[in-house]
Amino acid sequence: MNHPMKPTKLIATVLISVCIGGCSSQKEPQPEAAIENKVDSLLSQMTLEEKLGQMNQLSPWDFEELAARIRKGEVGSILNVVNPEEINKIQKIAVEESRLGIPILVARDVIHGYKTIFPIPLGQAATFNPEIAEQGARVAAIEASADGIRWTFAPMIDVSRDPRWGRIAESCGEDPYLNAVIGTAMIKGYQGDSLNDPTAIAACAKHFVAYGAAEGGRDYNSTFIPERVLRNVYLPPFKAAANAGCATFMTSFNDNDGVPSTANSFVLKDVLRKEWKYDGMVVTDWASALEMVNHGFCTDGKDAAEKSVNAGVDMEMVSETFIQNLKQSISENKVSMETIDNAVRNILRLKFRLGLFDNPYIVTPQSVKYAEKHLQAAKTAAEQSVILLKNENQSLPLTDKVKTLAIIGPMADAPYEQMGTWVFDGEKEHTQTPLTAIKKMYGDKVKVLFEKGLAYSRDKSTAGIARAISVARQSDAVVVFVGEESILSGEAHSLVNLNLQGAQSQLIKELAATGKPVVTVVMAGRQLAIADEVKVSDAVLYSFHPGTMGGPAIADILFGKVNPSGKTPVTFPRMSGQVPIYYAQHKTGRPANPTEMLIDEIPVEAGQTSVGCRSFYLDAGNSPLFPFGYGLSYTTFEYSNLSLTSDKLTAQDTLSISFTLKNTGNYDGTEVVQLYIQDKVGSVTRPVKELKRFQRVTLKAGESTQVSLNLPVSELAFWGYDMNYTVEPGDFRLWVGSSSAEGLAKDFSVSAL
Repeated sequence: MNHPMKPTKLIATVLISVCIGGCSSQKEPQPEAAIENKVDSLLSQMTLEEKLGQMNQLSPWDFEELAARIRKGEVGSILNVVNPEEINKIQKIAVEESRLGIPILVARDVIHGYKTIFPIPLGQAATFNPEIAEQGARVAAIEASADGIRWTFAPMIDVSRDPRWGRIAESCGEDPYLNAVIGTAMIKGYQGDSLNDPTAIAACAKHFVAYGAAEGGRDYNSTFIPERVLRNVYLPPFKAAANAGCATFMTSFNDNDGVPSTANSFVLKDVLRKEWKYDGMVVTDWASALEMVNHGFCTDGKDAAEKSVNAGVDMEMVSETFIQNLKQSISENKVSMETIDNAVRNILRLKFRLGLFDNPYIVTPQSVKYAEKHLQAAKTAAEQSVILLKNENQSLPLTDKVKTLAIIGPMADAPYEQMGTWVFDGEKEHTQTPLTAIKKMYGDKVKVLFEKGLAYSRDKSTAGIARAISVARQSDAVVVFVGEESILSGEAHSLVNLNLQGAQSQLIKELAATGKPVVTVVMAGRQLAIADEVKVSDAVLYSFHPGTMGGPAIADILFGKVNPSGKTPVTFPRMSGQVPIYYAQHKTGRPANPTEMLIDEIPVEAGQTSVGCRSFYLDAGNSPLFPFGYGLSYTTFEYSNLSLTSDKLTAQDTLSISFTLKNTGNYDGTEVVQLYIQDKVGSVTRPVKELKRFQRVTLKAGESTQVSLNLPVSELAFWGYDMNYTVEPGDFRLWVGSSSAEGLAKDFSVSAL
């Protein structure tokens, strides 16, 4: 969603008696039958104008204008109003001064925290821990509800395989299963045990669908995803969201194969409503209905409104084509009253489920913001999101041999940038940076010297590098913090160049040339092409923008109080030209092999076929810098004794896998064990591997345990040549291991009944 963030002018001139912390608390959820009866009763009393008003969402900036429109029943939802007194006044006008007293649904982009900011969603996916994602969303919901917000536009579960696309930061990565697991955990966190809990906020599964596959990684661009790939890759996270009871869905900006998602009846009606039996509410993205005129798909706003509602959209965000045009469309029989009633029914049902008719006012106290337990939860999330990519000669953790530590780089003390993209309400004054945390937490053990070297991540001036080198030479070890400012990722922030911006690479290389041990910490909103920087660094930590408590989390990892356990939720390219690159690619007829001749090895006047005829890049090969699911630890883990309860199965069986995992190192640690499956031969080509299960296992040094994973064979189904969703009999291979690139393997077969 993209919107002009104008300063709100909603200044309440009269402070009403609001109940912040003093209103009635959660009631028992109403039976669905009772809600449906109430919806039908209310719907029968509504005029057409009031129905169209419920389908209208505004981002207001003038209070009196908004109040007047609410009184006339022209507003169903608002977004970007965050003052609790103003929101309570708005609700009072809606329930006491409009004809039917229908409360307003208040929305806000609460993406990875409200006040207490958690790691960006890509960082939360790096934890491979749904409990972390659920807890982060629960904290965000509690804090947002204190300002009257009852609807968020999250989670984003677009499968994203191109880091040029800025919104990959907001995603859960490249894998459909990981997106589904982390996304549904977020939904549970936002919505709590019941939507009518006053601290619950309605979640929104976005963007429906294939937005993450924008051509060239350029935001808002077209996608060309055939139905089979759509169903096998891009739709599964959304089906999981629907099954998890996600209250709302949002259409996407893109067109797919020429049809804008906001008017795509195939996905909105045939799939979402008919196949999945979804009874939640569907909203457009910001002005995406009217933007179909720019697409060349609609002639004007009236045409856009008709195509949107007829495709299955319930509410329009901000562009107001519905309320301005649909009355005429109905009179011309271009839109039916049944279509309007179904849309309004979905909106009213959500408001009843949220308990807004029982109490539209704020209950949650202001004291929940930045609560200590929220900060600790954010720190734990940041700790588990950090990925150890390299640790040569056990450079980490830092030991007591390091008496003087040089902290260098533009991201070492950048509280605003550390929070990441999509932060509207978190305050940098509450952000604890690595520099601050290291001084505070470990300043009594090590002397800290600090020099930025560069003013900010895009800084091309090398004037400050000499001072950074001087500081480095005075130290026993160097930790250099580099990466991206938050503005470089997120919506509309696509990049062609995935290298470190500015003179950051030069800074790292000159620090390495001092001969001091160099630990590089990258804080970014996407996976960057950092092969050269990894090569010259002794150790590398990667932290997708870690949020409010990123500083203390990274400090504890550097000094060994916390053992890193994050895994890459995306594949890291060696260079930008490799993207899109992802682990679950399909085999070609001429797959590459590790012994391919690369460009510097080719003899002069080489024959046309002398370097082989394989699918690979002459100047980079095919292997990534780091594969999906990769991440080191301060300890080591050994997998052994892989066994299956049976290697001959039917589609009705459950595949049971067990193996031994041993911590063979000197530190306690957590390993993310991963199960991958390959369908060797199918009616259509299949991915080389697909993630099917993962589990975090914590072991003390020297400890071993038996790990068991169960996978119903039904989860091996896919949409085949005949476009039926089925488990095809045949031979399969599975792997269990520490990443998508390695593991113990066994074969099994599935037979037809």
